[in-house]
Amino acid sequence: MSKESQHSFSSVISVNPYKDTYLSGISSFLNEVSSPEFAKEQFAISYLNTQSFINSQIEISKNIPEEDLQDAISNKAYDELALDQAVEYQIQYIETFNNLDDENRYFHIFIVDPLTVLETYANVVEKIKYIDVIIPSPLLIKSLYTKEIVTNSGVHCYIYFQENDAFLTVYNEKEFVYTKSIKYSFLQMHERFCELYGEQVQYKEFIHFISKESLKDTTSEYKEFIIKLYKELFANINDILTYVKRAFELEKIEQIYIGSQIQTVTKLNEMLEVELNIKASEFDFDYGFESNDIYIDQMHALMHVYTTLTDDEKYTNNFTVYHRPPKFTKRESGKILILVAASFAIAFAYPITYWVLTYAQSLQQNLLQEQYIELHNIKITREATINNREADKSKAVTLLKQEKQEYTDKKNTLVKIHDVKVNYPMKAKILAKLSKDLNRFNVRMEWLSYAEDEKSKSFIFNLVSSKDKRITQLVEYLTKTYEGKFAFSLTEIFYEEDDKKYFSELKVEIL
Repeated sequence: MSKESQHSFSSVISVNPYKDTYLSGISSFLNEVSSPEFAKEQFAISYLNTQSFINSQIEISKNIPEEDLQDAISNKAYDELALDQAVEYQIQYIETFNNLDDENRYFHIFIVDPLTVLETYANVVEKIKYIDVIIPSPLLIKSLYTKEIVTNSGVHCYIYFQENDAFLTVYNEKEFVYTKSIKYSFLQMHERFCELYGEQVQYKEFIHFISKESLKDTTSEYKEFIIKLYKELFANINDILTYVKRAFELEKIEQIYIGSQIQTVTKLNEMLEVELNIKASEFDFDYGFESNDIYIDQMHALMHVYTTLTDDEKYTNNFTVYHRPPKFTKRESGKILILVAASFAIAFAYPITYWVLTYAQSLQQNLLQEQYIELHNIKITREATINNREADKSKAVTLLKQEKQEYTDKKNTLVKIHDVKVNYPMKAKILAKLSKDLNRFNVRMEWLSYAEDEKSKSFIFNLVSSKDKRITQLVEYLTKTYEGKFAFSLTEIFYEEDDKKYFSELKVEIL
């Protein structure tokens, strides 16, 4: 059901007016109803077979404003189809989109004589009173695509046989293209079978044969004539499809779905596929409904699927003339009663409102006075509590400052002690280690200095050697040996004539 319907109705009843059959649906369960009755919370849906409406395609200029479109389509339909001007037909349409035409818009139109609807549903409305939707049967097939029951795209043909009608419908890329009533309803097939057989056969016997007997296995004398009947049927279908492909410029029919109102043992789709060389399947889909193991007429199933769709997901061509009465507030009698009630309300509104407001204000004043006294007492108590807390806070802040100062003094003392214990031995170890390396390369140290800041700690050695090569070998050795621990830098080596010695300043940075 559409979103609006879901909130208003708890069940759905589908109607086949041509066989007077009814299926009730609650949730996903379908049940056949033999004696239907009107129920306010019941949504009713039915369909028109292809013999009950006229279908055609017309074009309308794109210059026609949207508000005048319905009138333009109606006028053109009367003119082109030579409709009786004395009859006020119901005309509804579906727009098709032809991107190659910049001047015109194209529409599939459905034309119904209201008298046909009245005659068809005379018995139905005596039982259920209202019918919310009456839709042309070929448009129900759109539900198969919307609910993704049929998922593949392309050109599809649907053929369905009923007692009073048989129709052929073509969809292209999941949109309606064409429909036609074919003269092979069960009643018409029975009549033609009797002509081929040469004798009158009871209709019930004919239906029993085509539904219960398999043409592959039967030895009945009817077999030959039923096969002839089906071959005529398939030839007629082939002629119609040839016309449809030519008229609508379709390259090919990719899939045919064929089925009937009654369950048949003979697989018509297999016979059709052999005769026409087109892929064919049964027109019998899994809609997700449960039932009491009864064969469900596909029209009934499609109607129940249709009611689950929103208006944007389906074709909304509704030809019902059995509308429910409007809500009480929208009826003329309802509007008069509402007006009278409103007049009385206005007449007494001012004095009653004035008295009510006065009484309400008095109550509100007393309530506010009580709240003021209560809040004032709370305010005084809280102010005293806050003053006490402020005094405690001041004492705590003073004590905290003293504790922080003591902590800082102790911390500085510990830092100094740590520096003396850790840094001094460390410096001595470094000097001892480097002194051994100086001796190894016969390089002397005249003096040294130590510098330290927040970023680095470093020694500066003043080196003396009789050969400059010893100094460079020393630096090379130190760099390789203490890589990652110290960084060595030597700016220059200079020679003094008086002393006959080489001097250099080596900077050692602790990493």
